[in-house]
Amino acid sequence: MEVELIDRVEKALDTIRPYLEADGGNVRIVEITKEKVLKLELTGTCSSCPMSTMTLKAGVEEAIKRDIPEIIKVEAVNVAVA
Repeated sequence: MEVELIDRVEKALDTIRPYLEADGGNVRIVEITKEKVLKLELTGTCSSCPMSTMTLKAGVEEAIKRDIPEIIKVEAVNVAVA
């Protein structure tokens, strides 16, 4: 993973972390593939929340794609997509 891209992703995640943390959750970067797919792990209450798929799509992916358009997809490695 290139360091500059990871830094940009972390900055984008920092814009939504307060909302996740308010509900007892967070996200952690697992990897950015060479195809520019961002893989995240949802942690804390986010990992078991029934709304986590919606949070990932509506909140996390939106923030990432807005700030880093070269990321084509955001996936959670520990959430079953409904």
